[in-house]
Amino acid sequence: MTDKDFFPALEALEKEKGIPQQVFLEALENALVSACKKQYTGGVGTVEVKTNPERGTIDFFTVKTVVEEVADRDNEISLEDAHKIKKSYKLGDSVKEKFVPKNFSRIAAQTAKQVILQKLHETERDAAVNEFSDKEGELLVGVVRKTDARNVYIELGKGQIEGLMLPSDQVVGEKYNVNDKIKVFVKRVKNGFRGAQVLVSRSSAGLVRKLFEEEVPEIKQGTVVIKEISREPGARTKIAIYSEDSRVDAIGACVGNKGARVNAIVDELKGEKIDIIPWSENPLEFIAKALSPAKVISVTQLDEEKSALAVVPDDKLSLAIGKDGQNARLAVRLTGWKIDVKSESAAAKLGLSVGSADENGEEL
Repeated sequence: MTDKDFFPALEALEKEKGIPQQVFLEALENALVSACKKQYTGGVGTVEVKTNPERGTIDFFTVKTVVEEVADRDNEISLEDAHKIKKSYKLGDSVKEKFVPKNFSRIAAQTAKQVILQKLHETERDAAVNEFSDKEGELLVGVVRKTDARNVYIELGKGQIEGLMLPSDQVVGEKYNVNDKIKVFVKRVKNGFRGAQVLVSRSSAGLVRKLFEEEVPEIKQGTVVIKEISREPGARTKIAIYSEDSRVDAIGACVGNKGARVNAIVDELKGEKIDIIPWSENPLEFIAKALSPAKVISVTQLDEEKSALAVVPDDKLSLAIGKDGQNARLAVRLTGWKIDVKSESAAAKLGLSVGSADENGEEL
């Protein structure tokens, strides 16, 4: 059969979308085979479809195997009948006979349309996945397009792909309204049933890290290094930093002139408190800093591995522990140490040493 319009249309599609004709043609041949089998309820046996772009033709063939005695008329042909077609056929050969299915034009047109739309969708989806797979671990700006009882759906990349923010990636207290423009952290890119989908987060510690990289040039340049982050989204974050250059003040770089840099990050996080902690290779000194904003009198390493006692002034105990234990809990996550916080008077009653730091870091 000849189709004068179909193949030129594929050529135009190849130029426009950059999708090779052969991709469509292979899919079309397979789809037409399935369509033929569905049309002939009695069965037509094995069917092959061959497309020829140069001649502009689509041909259908039944394929039968030459046998001595026919048991399956749809798939087999006797040697005697095969010789009527061509004398050179022998047992075991495949005999191809061209045929024209009923309602060919309607079947071909419908099938071609379905195949092309499906292939376009798959190709665009794959292209979007490939583009956004490089964005994992990055910060993107998106627009809230829809919300439901659980999830928030965000348009990314000029509508090319959908970002999904699950309940665990949302921040309690934050409102996500349709058409709001928000910054999100890309956790993972996946190819799902509905197409390419990007899992994004507002609760990840990675969001805070990327916001600091965005606001603080010294971090982006590698002069100031983010060592650790512990976060309770919407409430408080502790970030440990270190300067690779003794001439650069890591805290000052992150705070910025009159607090401009850190305040910009706090605004983006809707008022979430941020403690910027100077990192130290001395773990006890690091623990003391991590309990900020409370002042720490001493930190002593206990017998248990990675376990320490921190002593604070009596009037700073509640500040060191924090509301519902939040400050101490974040300090534990930041340092990786178990920390027992006690007031100065409680430590004295228990006969615990309250000393000053030594250079070996056994007591601070």
